[in-house]
Amino acid sequence: MITHEVKIRVRYKDTDKMGVVYHSNYIVYYEEARTELFRALGIPYAELEAQGIMTPILEVESKYIAPAYYDEVVTVRATIAEEPMARMNITYEVMDEAGKVINTGRTMLGFVNAQTRRPCRAPEAMLKVIREKL
Repeated sequence: MITHEVKIRVRYKDTDKMGVVYHSNYIVYYEEARTELFRALGIPYAELEAQGIMTPILEVESKYIAPAYYDEVVTVRATIAEEPMARMNITYEVMDEAGKVINTGRTMLGFVNAQTRRPCRAPEAMLKVIREKL
Protein backbone atom coordinates (compact mmCIF):
# COMPACT_ATOMS: atom_id res chain seq x y z
CA MET A 1 0.00 0.00 0.00
CA ILE A 2 1.06 3.54 -0.69
CA THR A 3 -0.13 6.16 1.79
CA HIS A 4 0.35 9.86 2.29
CA GLU A 5 -1.07 12.15 4.94
CA VAL A 6 -1.87 15.85 4.91
CA LYS A 7 -3.00 18.06 7.75
CA ILE A 8 -5.81 20.52 7.07
CA ARG A 9 -7.09 23.20 9.42
CA VAL A 10 -10.86 23.47 9.15
CA ARG A 11 -11.67 26.95 7.90
CA TYR A 12 -14.78 28.88 8.91
CA LYS A 13 -16.03 28.80 5.31
CA ASP A 14 -15.92 24.97 5.43
CA THR A 15 -18.51 24.78 8.21
CA ASP A 16 -22.29 24.96 8.30
CA LYS A 17 -24.62 26.75 10.72
CA MET A 18 -23.97 24.01 13.31
CA GLY A 19 -20.21 24.74 13.22
CA VAL A 20 -19.28 21.39 11.70
CA VAL A 21 -17.59 20.66 8.38
CA TYR A 22 -20.23 20.70 5.64
CA HIS A 23 -20.41 17.29 3.97
CA SER A 24 -19.23 18.33 0.50
CA ASN A 25 -15.99 19.75 1.88
CA TYR A 26 -14.73 16.26 2.64
CA ILE A 27 -14.53 15.74 -1.13
CA VAL A 28 -12.29 18.83 -1.30
CA TYR A 29 -10.15 17.39 1.49
CA TYR A 30 -9.83 14.15 -0.50
CA GLU A 31 -8.63 16.15 -3.49
CA GLU A 32 -6.00 17.94 -1.45
CA ALA A 33 -4.72 14.63 -0.04
CA ARG A 34 -4.74 12.99 -3.49
CA THR A 35 -2.87 15.93 -5.05
CA GLU A 36 -0.18 15.78 -2.37
CA LEU A 37 0.03 11.98 -2.64
CA PHE A 38 0.75 12.28 -6.36
CA ARG A 39 3.27 15.06 -5.70
CA ALA A 40 5.03 12.92 -3.03
CA LEU A 41 5.28 10.10 -5.59
CA GLY A 42 6.95 12.51 -8.02
CA ILE A 43 3.93 12.60 -10.35
CA PRO A 44 2.27 15.99 -9.85
CA TYR A 45 -0.98 16.63 -11.66
CA ALA A 46 0.71 19.34 -13.73
CA GLU A 47 3.09 16.72 -15.13
CA LEU A 48 0.22 14.37 -16.02
CA GLU A 49 -1.54 17.21 -17.80
CA ALA A 50 1.66 18.14 -19.64
CA GLN A 51 1.73 14.53 -20.89
CA GLY A 52 -1.81 14.97 -22.21
CA ILE A 53 -3.50 12.92 -19.48
CA MET A 54 -6.60 14.05 -17.59
CA THR A 55 -7.92 12.27 -14.49
CA PRO A 56 -11.64 12.89 -14.04
CA ILE A 57 -13.45 11.55 -11.00
CA LEU A 58 -15.77 8.70 -12.03
CA GLU A 59 -17.08 7.78 -8.58
CA VAL A 60 -16.92 9.20 -5.08
CA GLU A 61 -18.04 7.71 -1.78
CA SER A 62 -17.98 9.30 1.65
CA LYS A 63 -19.03 7.95 5.02
CA TYR A 64 -19.57 10.41 7.85
CA ILE A 65 -18.78 8.92 11.25
CA ALA A 66 -18.27 11.95 13.53
CA PRO A 67 -18.06 15.71 12.93
CA ALA A 68 -15.01 17.90 12.46
CA TYR A 69 -15.24 21.45 13.81
CA TYR A 70 -14.06 24.93 12.88
CA ASP A 71 -10.33 25.51 13.58
CA GLU A 72 -9.68 21.82 14.24
CA VAL A 73 -6.71 20.26 12.44
CA VAL A 74 -7.73 17.07 10.67
CA THR A 75 -5.38 14.55 9.09
CA VAL A 76 -6.37 13.09 5.75
CA ARG A 77 -4.70 9.84 4.73
CA ALA A 78 -4.87 8.89 1.05
CA THR A 79 -4.07 5.30 0.09
CA ILE A 80 -3.41 3.49 -3.17
CA ALA A 81 -3.76 -0.25 -2.60
CA GLU A 82 -3.63 -1.59 -6.16
CA GLU A 83 -1.98 -0.90 -9.46
CA PRO A 84 -4.13 1.30 -11.71
CA MET A 85 -5.10 0.40 -15.24
CA ALA A 86 -7.55 2.72 -17.02
CA ARG A 87 -9.01 3.52 -13.59
CA MET A 88 -7.50 4.16 -10.19
CA ASN A 89 -9.07 3.74 -6.75
CA ILE A 90 -7.87 5.86 -3.86
CA THR A 91 -9.24 5.48 -0.35
CA TYR A 92 -9.26 8.13 2.37
CA GLU A 93 -9.42 8.30 6.13
CA VAL A 94 -10.02 11.62 7.87
CA MET A 95 -8.90 11.71 11.50
CA ASP A 96 -9.56 14.28 14.20
CA GLU A 97 -6.85 15.77 16.40
CA ALA A 98 -7.02 12.75 18.73
CA GLY A 99 -6.40 10.39 15.80
CA LYS A 100 -9.97 9.04 15.73
CA VAL A 101 -11.31 8.23 12.25
CA ILE A 102 -14.25 10.57 11.62
CA ASN A 103 -14.76 10.03 7.89
CA THR A 104 -13.83 7.46 5.27
CA GLY A 105 -14.08 7.74 1.53
CA ARG A 106 -13.07 6.51 -1.87
CA THR A 107 -12.62 8.05 -5.30
CA MET A 108 -12.27 6.29 -8.62
CA LEU A 109 -10.31 8.27 -11.19
CA GLY A 110 -10.25 7.57 -14.89
CA PHE A 111 -7.36 8.23 -17.22
CA VAL A 112 -8.36 10.15 -20.34
CA ASN A 113 -6.35 11.31 -23.35
CA ALA A 114 -6.72 15.11 -23.35
CA GLN A 115 -6.79 15.38 -27.16
CA THR A 116 -9.19 12.57 -27.99
CA ARG A 117 -11.16 12.67 -24.71
CA ARG A 118 -11.09 8.85 -24.83
CA PRO A 119 -10.12 6.57 -21.94
CA CYS A 120 -6.53 5.41 -21.86
CA ARG A 121 -4.27 3.41 -19.58
CA ALA A 122 -2.39 4.98 -16.70
CA PRO A 123 0.89 6.52 -17.90
CA GLU A 124 3.83 4.13 -17.78
CA ALA A 125 5.89 6.52 -15.62
CA MET A 126 3.13 6.51 -13.01
CA LEU A 127 2.81 2.73 -13.14
CA LYS A 128 6.56 2.33 -12.66
CA VAL A 129 6.55 4.46 -9.50
CA ILE A 130 3.48 2.73 -8.09
CA ARG A 131 4.81 -0.76 -8.85
CA GLU A 132 8.05 0.07 -6.99
CA LYS A 133 6.15 1.18 -3.89
CA LEU A 134 3.29 -1.32 -3.72
